[in-house]
Amino acid sequence: MLKSMLLPFALVLALEAAEFPAPATDISPKGQTATAVFAGGCFWGVEGVFDHVKGVKQAVSGYAGGAQSTANYETVETGRTGHAESVQVTYDPSQISFGKLLQVYFSVAHDPTELNRQGPDSGTQYRSAIFYADDEQKRVAEAYIQQLNTAGVFKKKIVTQITALPGFYPAEGYHQHFLEKNPSNPYIVYNDLPKLKQLKKQFPELWK
Repeated sequence: MLKSMLLPFALVLALEAAEFPAPATDISPKGQTATAVFAGGCFWGVEGVFDHVKGVKQAVSGYAGGAQSTANYETVETGRTGHAESVQVTYDPSQISFGKLLQVYFSVAHDPTELNRQGPDSGTQYRSAIFYADDEQKRVAEAYIQQLNTAGVFKKKIVTQITALPGFYPAEGYHQHFLEKNPSNPYIVYNDLPKLKQLKKQFPELWK
């Protein structure tokens, strides 16, 4: 992971939060818990965002898209494993829907128009991806991307991949809740704290 400060974090939104559409298609609540896996650049910031979303019980940084044998930081950072730095979100469907998580993911957690990079970090391990657990998640994610494209929310094409989850492997302990534990880290200050500020501003009803 390139932990430099080449560029400050900047949200790439064409519309304000009030105009950023909620998903027209969603998953009906069922069960007490559900999981979703999102990739959007360095997992520190993505995890940090979902840690502050009401209804999210747990957010775990990890690796998805490759084999278990290569699911370690040093190997993933070569960009040759198929893995993406990802976050597994466990949530209560009665408090927050999968569609609402998608809205946060696309509007706050990362820039879905950057191909194989996010801010100062580049490589396929930093790609934008939704690893769906079932056909419902796939359907809703595809429908939402189409909705955002039709609405012209972003000036550039959304490059987020939607692919089946082959497996999720938690990252090393020092990566977990890195933002919370290291709020003064220069990378966090430049790239990730603005995401929390944006989350609180755009979705005050979700902030925790």
